[in-house]
Amino acid sequence: MAGQGGPPGQPGGQPIFILREGSERTQGRDAQNSNIMAAKAVAAAVRTTLGPKGMDKMLVDSLGDIVITNDGVTILKEMDIEHPAAKMVVEVSKTQDDEVGDGTTTAAVLTGELLKVSEELLDRDVHPTIIASGFQLAAKKADELLDSIATEVSPDDEDVLLSIANTAMTGKGIEGTRDKLARLCVDSVRSIAEEVDGRMTVDIENINVEKKVGGAVEDSELISGMVIDKERVHPNMPKKIKDAKIALLSTAIELKDTEVDAEIRITSPDQLQSFLDQEETMLRNMVAKVTGSGVNVIFCQKGIDDMAQHFLAKAGVMAVRRCKKSDIDKLAKATGAKNITNLDEIDVTDIGSADMVEERKIGGGNMVFVTGCENPVAVSLILRGGTEHVVDGLERALEDALRVVGVTIEDGRLVSGGGSPEIKLSLKLHEYADSLTGREQLAVGAFADALEIIPRTLAENAGLDPIDKLVEMTSQHKDGNIYAGLNMHTGEIVDMWEAGIVEPLRVKTQAISSAAEAAVMIMRIDDVIASKGEPMPPGGGGMPPGGGGMPPGMGGMPPGMEGMY
Repeated sequence: MAGQGGPPGQPGGQPIFILREGSERTQGRDAQNSNIMAAKAVAAAVRTTLGPKGMDKMLVDSLGDIVITNDGVTILKEMDIEHPAAKMVVEVSKTQDDEVGDGTTTAAVLTGELLKVSEELLDRDVHPTIIASGFQLAAKKADELLDSIATEVSPDDEDVLLSIANTAMTGKGIEGTRDKLARLCVDSVRSIAEEVDGRMTVDIENINVEKKVGGAVEDSELISGMVIDKERVHPNMPKKIKDAKIALLSTAIELKDTEVDAEIRITSPDQLQSFLDQEETMLRNMVAKVTGSGVNVIFCQKGIDDMAQHFLAKAGVMAVRRCKKSDIDKLAKATGAKNITNLDEIDVTDIGSADMVEERKIGGGNMVFVTGCENPVAVSLILRGGTEHVVDGLERALEDALRVVGVTIEDGRLVSGGGSPEIKLSLKLHEYADSLTGREQLAVGAFADALEIIPRTLAENAGLDPIDKLVEMTSQHKDGNIYAGLNMHTGEIVDMWEAGIVEPLRVKTQAISSAAEAAVMIMRIDDVIASKGEPMPPGGGGMPPGGGGMPPGMGGMPPGMEGMY
């Protein structure tokens, strides 16, 4: 980038270079158009996946691994996006996923549409600051309106929770078994919900999801306890232990190597035998320390020596090694056991208990089931499916459903689905825009129009005429049916509450606020300065020709001497 210099009145002064050579700068409307186009392109990429009739995307990475999904955030994460403004739309989806778990496609599509309407306002010479101010007013008003149309729900209302789970899983390719999976979701979330300071809290991390290829989706089951995807370390160990006394070890049952260099000199067979006997005695003592406290099941985060495995098997103890730390933490919650870091410190109070610990064969592999726990705040879901891609898709669908059921139990507020809240908000925001006096009313009106992209897209993806359906929905809302939404399967406008199509309030509020913030941020950028890396001088990495400053002839050696080395 160069600017003209020199004294006033002097023609053609010396150019002043501010940016490094090779840097790119885009300014004004060009920068805005470039950013808005990139963000709209990302939103368009996921738009066809919205709703129960949405299509799937196949994503193939550089290694040839395939992901087939219509989950918005998964698609955007897997896409190798380079443009900085497009990355901001991906961030909106990620935030939605972190906060609520569902509505990720809605958030991305809404961001793209808000940028599209803001582009039209920019073409009409409305200043970006005015548009930003209007969008912020509209987002705040939308939040208030959503709160006013939300309905309270009790965490004990099982039918509503099942409807929530069903809605979250709709369109994820598991329609045939949706009811059973919804039941698994609701049962698992309700079993881990805890009341803290008068509020219900749900930590989805307490639900352990294990995938096993083989069988049908219907074979998926909920285990009230823990399932560890490991097997016994020794075939002679018992497969099933009732009234289990459980020890959780984060230290290895192995002999430690010395931390400093050491050497043991053995000069006779007797000394060698004595050394081996001593090792065996030490391992036997380590096992005795554990079993002496009445333990009959061990879950170890690290390794277990072969000799120690033999001693444990003889003592009738079931042991599992190389467990994940997350599994050990969940086992601690479920069984009441404490994580033991030093075998010399084992105490009876460190031992946990369960009615049954059993190794079962699932889908061609063995897994250890810990059931009948005294404090089943941790539960496990075993997901089955015909292929790896089916099971992966099932996990993504279930994760969304678990999160939204958890959010519903925490917040206790619901809104109807099928595009009905967006139509209601659009109508009310147009009324609100008319009450404003400044240019912001243009931006609020544009925001209201942008919200219609959700019901329009739902209709398009279901193969219906979007204009007809929008007109019909708007008409019913004006007649007072505030729950009128689109039934994707019949193509009719029906009462969403009666149809059981409902969503947590937080899904909508988070999507609208995130989309508005991202759109405002992208639209306000009027200058993009892209720096380039340090250019490499000729001769490789900044070294002068001839080997990095060394004189000719093998790095500074006198000519004629090279061959001697």
